[in-house]
Amino acid sequence: MNGVRNVDIAQKRKHATYHLYTFTVSKLISTFGSSVYAFGISLFVLSLTGSAASFAVNLICSILPRTLLAPVAGFAADRYSKKIIVILAQVASMASVSGLLLYSLIAGLSLPSIYITTALVAASSQFASVTFSSSIANLIDPDRIQRAMAYNQSAVSLASIGGPVIGGMLFGFVSMEVFLLIQVTAYLTAVLLESTMNFRLFTNRDSEVAPEDQERMLSSLKKGRVYLRNNRVISVIVSSAIGINFFFSALQVGLAFIVVEELAIPSEHYGFIEAMIFVGMLAASVYFSIRKEVQYPLLFSKWGILILAVQLGGIGLPLVFDMSQWAATSYFLILMFCFGFTNVCINTPIGVMLQKDVDEAYRGRIFGLLESMAMAMMPLGMLIFGLLFDAVPAQRVTGSSAICLIVLVCYLMRPSVIREAYPEKKVGLRKEVGVR
Repeated sequence: MNGVRNVDIAQKRKHATYHLYTFTVSKLISTFGSSVYAFGISLFVLSLTGSAASFAVNLICSILPRTLLAPVAGFAADRYSKKIIVILAQVASMASVSGLLLYSLIAGLSLPSIYITTALVAASSQFASVTFSSSIANLIDPDRIQRAMAYNQSAVSLASIGGPVIGGMLFGFVSMEVFLLIQVTAYLTAVLLESTMNFRLFTNRDSEVAPEDQERMLSSLKKGRVYLRNNRVISVIVSSAIGINFFFSALQVGLAFIVVEELAIPSEHYGFIEAMIFVGMLAASVYFSIRKEVQYPLLFSKWGILILAVQLGGIGLPLVFDMSQWAATSYFLILMFCFGFTNVCINTPIGVMLQKDVDEAYRGRIFGLLESMAMAMMPLGMLIFGLLFDAVPAQRVTGSSAICLIVLVCYLMRPSVIREAYPEKKVGLRKEVGVR
């Protein structure tokens, strides 16, 4: 009997290893394709209209569907077959781009057709993203979830670095029809890879359908919110993520404003500065793929957020101290690398914790609510910080944002919450950020 069980475990680990690399390649292809499409189509809109407003509308068409549909995608992930949802979502993205390609061959590209395609791709991509996020613990054995999360982050980082480069090259050297055909091929490849994966390899449920099968969507989403509210630690993680995304907007708005407008650093140097964020993320992803699993992820991430807050405040330092352009550029290159590295140090342990601690029957709804609420904060944050940077000295905005983020995380992740998450340990010992 033990021999049969050992064979079964060995087979599962073998399949999990296949999932680990297939998932990474699939995520890299689909994320890279989406990044290339977003950058290339944005350049096309700008070249077609020369209007920043048209560019902004295309951006809204990309963000709004993802924000609104994330909870719906989470509900679907909990109720229906995850594999079918992922495949159908990728097929929908492929069909949307194929439709735009066919339309361009018949009537030529137009702004309405681009906006519609962008919205459809954003909607279908959100279903694939939320479902994949809630499926990692079903695809990978528990001992390698951190590695899977690190590989996932590596794919995102590589796509963020290489997507604009490849998108710009393709936009400059091939026709828009060839550009769209490449995107269709990328989605098709991802579908073929995902169709070979077993999304129920590690599952605690008897079927693909959640216990509340007969409930309506709104009732099911309400149960997800109740589950979140009753789980204090998970609720703290979600609240912290919302706060981080809001204050992260200060970086997105303030970095360009300070570097380009206040310090007059050349725009090509700014491109390198921004790219260093993703280089730092890639470096941290590699680190987490080879290190042992973080033993106390909530506490580990708390210190990461505090360090991130200090780095956020550090964006305004070149405005306080007199720096040469070369010194300021070097400072920002190092700071953004550290910012990207710290970001992954926060997200990876928390992602592993959510995969393991959230009940499988609610995992899709929790990830859907998390993505929806976090994404909703970013446009609001960009608007607020955009107004603040115009009205208040930039160094005061970044410094105040850093202080607010420190106060927020110290309150949300106060010692009583840490004790509730890890009742077996004593708070305050330096060894508490250990590994197992």
